[in-house]
Amino acid sequence: MNQQEFKARTKQLALGVIRLVEQLPETRVADVIGKQLLRSATSVGANYRAACRAKSTADLIAKLGIV
Repeated sequence: MNQQEFKARTKQLALGVIRLVEQLPETRVADVIGKQLLRSATSVGANYRAACRAKSTADLIAKLGIV
């Protein structure tokens, strides 16, 4: 899997989760869980993009560990 393909997949994950959260009922519990789900799903792509800008192999490995 190449870098562009993985970026596209992380974007699709985030968009899919956004659509899912929009469908949740408007309850306090769903709101709390939905917000956490949004943060975790969108951070995957953000952290991967940060890893792509790593300055060294060690930096890349450390940042991919976060992803």
